[in-house]
Amino acid sequence: MSEYRNNRGSYQRPSFYGGFSYFPPVLKALLISNAAVFLGMGFISAFRIGDFPVGALIQQEFSLWPLNDGFWPWQLFTYMFMHASFSHLFFNMIALWMFGMELENSLGSKKFLTFYLLCGLGGGLLHLLAAPLFSVAGPTVGASGAVYGVLLAFGLLFPERLIMIYFFVPIKAKYFVLLYMVIEFLSVGSLDGIAHLTHIGGAVVGFVFLLVEGFQFSLFTGSQQSIFKSQKQNQQKEEVHTNISDAKVTNESAENETTQAEIDEILDKISNSGYQNLSTEEKKILFEASKKLH
Repeated sequence: MSEYRNNRGSYQRPSFYGGFSYFPPVLKALLISNAAVFLGMGFISAFRIGDFPVGALIQQEFSLWPLNDGFWPWQLFTYMFMHASFSHLFFNMIALWMFGMELENSLGSKKFLTFYLLCGLGGGLLHLLAAPLFSVAGPTVGASGAVYGVLLAFGLLFPERLIMIYFFVPIKAKYFVLLYMVIEFLSVGSLDGIAHLTHIGGAVVGFVFLLVEGFQFSLFTGSQQSIFKSQKQNQQKEEVHTNISDAKVTNESAENETTQAEIDEILDKISNSGYQNLSTEEKKILFEASKKLH
C-alpha cells in the first residue's frame, strides 16, 4: 500500500490519490469472509447426515468450546468468523468498518491483519481460561474480540475524533471507548449471554500490540497535533534533521522544504479531522504531491 514519508512519520495518501480507501483490502476481505460464512452456514443448515444436522456439526467443530467440553486449537481462529444471528453479524461488521477503515489506512494492511487476528486470538484465550471462573461457559462465536481491539486502537490513535451516537449525539472517541470498556468490565460474570471477557481480551491485546510497536498516547491533553507517533518515527525524524544539517542548501531544496511543511500540515489535518474537512486548495496540494511520488 502506498504511503507518504516525511520527518513526522508515515501517512497514507487520501482516497483519490491511491492510498486512503473506504474499503482497504484486508477490511474488505474480512467483511466479505464473515458475511460469506454466515450465509454459507444458513445454506448448509438445511442439510442433514442421517438424523444429524450438518449445521450443528459445523457449530460443534468450529465454535469456541470450553477446554473440557469439545475444545480444539483451531477454534481460537474459526470462532471469529462465525455469528449467532444476522444482528450479531451486522453490528460487528458495522463497527469493524467504522473503526477499522482508518486504522488499516494508518497502520498498513499487513500490520492491520496481524493486529486484528491477534486481538481475536487474545479475546478467545481470555474467555477460554477465565470465563469458567465467573459463570458456566458455553460455545462462543463472533468477531467481537477482534472488533474491540480495533475499537480501542481507534480511541487511542484518534482520541479527538468525534463519533455520532445514534447518528446525532457527538462524543469524542477517547470517551466513547472508555465508556465501552467500563461497561465491559462491569458486565463480567453477568448472565446476559455475551462473552464480555472476549471483548476485554481483544482490547487488552490491542493495547499491548500498540505499545510493542512503540506508539505513544496522549489521550487527555486535548492536543490537536499529530495523533500518533512512534519511537521509530522519532528516530527517523532525528536522522532526517542530521542529514539536513549536513546537506548543501540550494534554492531548490528550500522550495522543497516549504512544500514539505505544507504537506505535513495537511496530513496532520487529515489525521485530526478527516480528509473531508480539507479545503479545495489543500486537496490540490496533495494531488500535486502524489503525482511526484509516482
